[in-house]
Amino acid sequence: MPVSRRMTWSAAALAVVLAATGCSGDGEDPSTPDADAVVRIGIAEPQHMIPSNATESAGAQVLAALYTPLVEFDADKKPFEVAAESIESTDNKLWTVKLKGGYTFHNGEAVTADSYINAWNHAAYGPNGNGGAYFFGQIEGYDDLQSTDPDGEGPQKGPEPKAKKLTGLKKVDDLTFTITLSGSFAEFESVLGYHVFAPLPNAAWASDGVLKEGFEEAPIGNGPFKMKGTWQHDSRIEVERYDAHPGPKPKIGGVVFQIYQVLSADYADLIAGNNDVTRQVPIEALGSAPGDLGDRFKKSPLSAFQFLAFPTFQPEFAKAEVRKAISMAIDRDELVKTIFKDSQTSARSFVSPLLAGARPDTCGEACQFDPAKAKAAYQAAGGPAKLQISYNGDGGHKEWVEATCNQLSNNLGVDCVSTPETRFADLLNKVEAKTPVGMFRMAWSMDYPSMQNYLGPLYGTNGSSNYYGFSNADFDRLVAEGERAPNQEEAIKKYQEAEQILAREMPVIPLRFGQNNFGHSTRVGNVEMDPFGRVDLLKIEVTG
Repeated sequence: MPVSRRMTWSAAALAVVLAATGCSGDGEDPSTPDADAVVRIGIAEPQHMIPSNATESAGAQVLAALYTPLVEFDADKKPFEVAAESIESTDNKLWTVKLKGGYTFHNGEAVTADSYINAWNHAAYGPNGNGGAYFFGQIEGYDDLQSTDPDGEGPQKGPEPKAKKLTGLKKVDDLTFTITLSGSFAEFESVLGYHVFAPLPNAAWASDGVLKEGFEEAPIGNGPFKMKGTWQHDSRIEVERYDAHPGPKPKIGGVVFQIYQVLSADYADLIAGNNDVTRQVPIEALGSAPGDLGDRFKKSPLSAFQFLAFPTFQPEFAKAEVRKAISMAIDRDELVKTIFKDSQTSARSFVSPLLAGARPDTCGEACQFDPAKAKAAYQAAGGPAKLQISYNGDGGHKEWVEATCNQLSNNLGVDCVSTPETRFADLLNKVEAKTPVGMFRMAWSMDYPSMQNYLGPLYGTNGSSNYYGFSNADFDRLVAEGERAPNQEEAIKKYQEAEQILAREMPVIPLRFGQNNFGHSTRVGNVEMDPFGRVDLLKIEVTG
């Protein structure tokens, strides 16, 4: 969508919002929050809006409005019950979930144990191709819901699976169900905080296990906001407060999630007064943002891990020596200083420093900038004469990707080109189809606060976000042993051993650990972003 069209729509939306909320200079006290006002938040185009199939940050932000999770996390990153009344286990294998009464879906249906069981069975069933299916892999019976294609490359093709429902899910009563895992997992309660475990209403189903066509265009959730209309692709998604929600009430009447193809347009709308929250100030504006916004330019901790990924299944990237040499040719500190204005930190390990068990400098020599050694190692390993870095153009990555390419060209003596895809969803679709894209930009923010979440999904042989084809039996074994450990302390020891394998094999290049660098308009206050990269929609309010 052209930027000019986006700017025109935003201006129109502003006029409608101001008229609806009374923020038009009519003499009202501007410090009095308007509980019916609508807030505008910039996002990229989501890839999906079914909770079990949405594994990127734009979709996660919208789903945080539409769905209330079983658990959330306190300041110490410990889980506490939200939609759940209790989650208990005596052996870390058999878990009993009791739901709070009073929760309803946005169409009035009661949220019951069946709402979770039906949604999770659909999520785990391999032929449905849900991106979050991996997270159900610890539940008993998961393997029987998968089919493998003739080449053994994935669960979405081939013969019909043995079963369609997880044997590990059992209904006890309308508000109680049990989850039996294939093995113990002490951190499983934290896993249940991820939105892929959201419930779905009866209205979602065309038949048993089959979603209604079009449900994704207007999902029906159990959260503090409900859809207003349908998903307007590449334009906007609107939600409005759901007054029947039994949990904490929002301080606003709704949200317009304005979809941008480039971050610069998002930020330009903020400066022009046509947007209320820019979740990520673009790189090129980091220097000017303090002057542009004053105390409305905010920073907060973020669990983001930025990295370059290798399609290890391609011959030119099959050797770990080639991958390590490329890593050694990148001056992370220089990029952080000159491009990111020290708003991020260099990454030389694979796990966010916010987590228990995280250690600095785990990838050792491979993450130390040494251009002479890098070039010699690259040539000795037979690295390709041409490199490509693909990235999503809607995420503000152009400047640093081009700078990284320049470093690789200069330090390795290769021809490096940067190639944008219009949207992150487009890049992911190409990578999933194994369309040649060269190295590609990726990032990860935690789904739940555990080292396991930075290891299994990203590098496990069947990991949900292992787009690079990495597979190592010892790594898989160590992650599994960590999951089966009796407590977090013992689990961390195994996860740290698994991380050492990544340091040896380098399926990806750690680049940076991020922080939330965001800004907001004069209309709104109490704007906070959490370590998951989401605006807290229960705290934000309109005061102008």
